[in-house]
Amino acid sequence: MVTLKQLAKELNVSISTVSKALNNSEEIGEETVRRVKELAALYNYKPNKVALSLKQNKTKTIGVIIPNILNHFLAKVLFGIEREATKLGYNIITCISNESLEKEKESLQILANGSVDGFILCVAEETQIKNEVDHFRRTISQGLPIVMFDRVAHDVMCDKVIVDDFDATYRATKGLLAENRKRIAFISNVDKLSVGKLRERGYAKAILENHDMELLHLSIKKKDDHQKKVKSFLKKNPEIDGVIAADSSSGIIAINAAINLGKKVPRDMSVIGFASKGDSYHAFPKLTTIRQHAKVIGANAAEMLIHRLQNMHLNEDVKTKIVKTSLIKTKSTL
Repeated sequence: MVTLKQLAKELNVSISTVSKALNNSEEIGEETVRRVKELAALYNYKPNKVALSLKQNKTKTIGVIIPNILNHFLAKVLFGIEREATKLGYNIITCISNESLEKEKESLQILANGSVDGFILCVAEETQIKNEVDHFRRTISQGLPIVMFDRVAHDVMCDKVIVDDFDATYRATKGLLAENRKRIAFISNVDKLSVGKLRERGYAKAILENHDMELLHLSIKKKDDHQKKVKSFLKKNPEIDGVIAADSSSGIIAINAAINLGKKVPRDMSVIGFASKGDSYHAFPKLTTIRQHAKVIGANAAEMLIHRLQNMHLNEDVKTKIVKTSLIKTKSTL
């Protein structure tokens, strides 16, 4: 592979002149720039990115840590991060924490050793349950900024991209109340996560504002048979005429279980769930969804991190970007 030194020797100019010409420096004349670029193209010259990163103390690479690659929402956020990062001239390295605190710590430690300039991450479930955040603070203190999305550690001073889970669920529940639903249940398999807690609070606030209504909450654990548990819950509470699901699978299961029990959806029971457009098609009738706009979240996270990386000298205050959700009404609500 041809080097800057070889190009400089053949053109009878300095290595510095070749480097500046390739980077369109105004210090170099147009004719010299043309000659340098023509010769570089002839030899198919490519800059040594490792050497460049060592010289600039920048890798132009972002570390992304997500809890679960099989989660449709997280996969779409990752797509949004990668697309925006590429557009802004950055690469990404992705690690999967598998909801493990130790795996999350390990990923941060490995990538912080000169491989990346900063991190975008969604906090692992075990990290949120144990409320352990010192590894994030240590990383930031090393001069590596972090942008958190979706599940975030509120005690860590860093940029964040979230949706207003509380308000989204509150408004969705009010929508079912506007349909004159009298017994609205909340079903969730994300109770232990920050987003799940916020969604439950939004539901509770809307219900408790109607003094003659009571809270109906079904919590589903990982080890549970989700379909069996939802069906049993609906069977024991036949008066339920509305469901708010804190996750996509619970909304789809609720529709299928209701129909299996002889209910008509949405005539007898309306269902709303946090889900993507693709997820909503797995139920018949199609699930009315609270759309989080995952790709937009990813793009915003990448833009925020790269902005901070390029303006570290300004020492700007941390920011929280709130991406607005959309309620997409389909056939599971009136």
